[in-house]
Amino acid sequence: MIKYREILRLHAQGISQRGIASSTSNSRTTIREVVKRSEERNTKWPLDEGVTDQDLQELLFPEKHASFDFRKKPDCEYIHKELAKPGVNLTLLWEEYSLNCQSNEEIPYSYRQFCRVYHDYARKTKATMRIKRKPGELLEVDWAGKTMSIKDELTGENIPVYIFVSALPCSQYAYVEGFLSMNAESWISAHIHAFQFYRGVPRVIVPDNLKTGVVKASKYEPIIHKGYQEMAEHYHTTIVPARVRHPKDKASAESTVGHISTWIIASLRNQEFFSLKELNDAVKGKLAEFNNKPFQKKQGSRHTAFKEEEHFALTPLPAASYEIATWQVATVQYDYHIEVDKMFYSVPYDYVKYVVDIRVNRSIVEVFYKGLRIASHKKIKGRLGQFETLPEHMPKEHKQYIDFDTSYVRQWGEKAGPNMLITINSILASYRVEKQALKSCLGLIKLADQHSVDRVEKACERALMYTTRPTLTSIKTILKNGQDKLPVTLEKESPKEVKPNPYGFTRGAEYYGGKK
Repeated sequence: MIKYREILRLHAQGISQRGIASSTSNSRTTIREVVKRSEERNTKWPLDEGVTDQDLQELLFPEKHASFDFRKKPDCEYIHKELAKPGVNLTLLWEEYSLNCQSNEEIPYSYRQFCRVYHDYARKTKATMRIKRKPGELLEVDWAGKTMSIKDELTGENIPVYIFVSALPCSQYAYVEGFLSMNAESWISAHIHAFQFYRGVPRVIVPDNLKTGVVKASKYEPIIHKGYQEMAEHYHTTIVPARVRHPKDKASAESTVGHISTWIIASLRNQEFFSLKELNDAVKGKLAEFNNKPFQKKQGSRHTAFKEEEHFALTPLPAASYEIATWQVATVQYDYHIEVDKMFYSVPYDYVKYVVDIRVNRSIVEVFYKGLRIASHKKIKGRLGQFETLPEHMPKEHKQYIDFDTSYVRQWGEKAGPNMLITINSILASYRVEKQALKSCLGLIKLADQHSVDRVEKACERALMYTTRPTLTSIKTILKNGQDKLPVTLEKESPKEVKPNPYGFTRGAEYYGGKK
């Protein structure tokens, strides 16, 4: 107990507060408060001999003498509920509690006693204490150091299985699943399955700085893997990687990994599994035992703590699960195509030699340039080396070549003129193979580009005067000789007089095309 009489006696003798503190083994703060209260109460040395230190405490500090029964007891149920909210801590709640007591003229508990009352309540009646961790705030994730294995039925070879572990720090509720690899697809799939297991999403995910989740580790601005970040945005959560070489940043996951190594991995060490599903079914059973195992020093289990204390704070799951996608980087080649899994997809030809990002999921291939989607294709399946080319991605000249068919040349002929159309139809009918006919028609169109449509139309008109089946060669000859520029005249030849030939078997000059 504080020596009030000695403090007042030494102060009356003019001893400094430092000297009084050294003599009475009390702090200078205590000395200062006792002296201040004695002046307020007008209690000075010398005192009556019957006045004890207990009497002085009642006189100077009546609130300390008052029994705790007379103080306003805090509402621990309300405190426990409020601590679940973001940003709320015991200091804030004690300040509110103290102000409420002052307004009602009641004596509050000190902060230390306030915390002690809540701790006793939470330890006896609740599975979790919300001092350091908020419910639903964090999910700590990691790969377990130890692996399991499945046996190949044909070769008998042991195939390693990597164990994913996640834990909610508030309730210590855990989720475990095995995967055949630790790639990005397995990592993201594990998170999706964990959210489905918890039936909700935490506000923050704390992973390690593994390459499948964090492209570049940094204390202040880490670069998150694109697929991992996209998954977090879909579920409206945030990824905050632990600091490098700071395992305490995800202590719950590290602790759970140790427990899982013993409770699940070690307990199943003597069993043989021949499929990943068979192994995960066994892991699921052991995980249920682990989560329902009673706590040693408090009531309940991880499952009851999660159900009663944490599940309500998780963000609801979105209507649709995230569809896993992988990201790649590629350079657009001169044929304005990019390669994805030995298949080729077109992009707008303006992006030739540009570096683009490619997002690939189960059915769609999307191409992005600086965050802007420039192309989207349905994923090609089947033999390797196939092409998917959209006409709008092609240059004008290439697009014309792709659209070049019989309907195209006939439409062109209708616009050019009637003689051109007759010539085109004649050329198309003269070949047995359509490609050969189209090649000749293309030559005709090229002549129109070279000489003009009007000249070719007149050349076709002149050619049709001599034959009903003009060819590309005849049209070229007419244009080369300039016969298309000559006026077209139809000379009506008078019928020649046929003289009787007494020698019916004699063939004259007319038969051979000659003249008399």
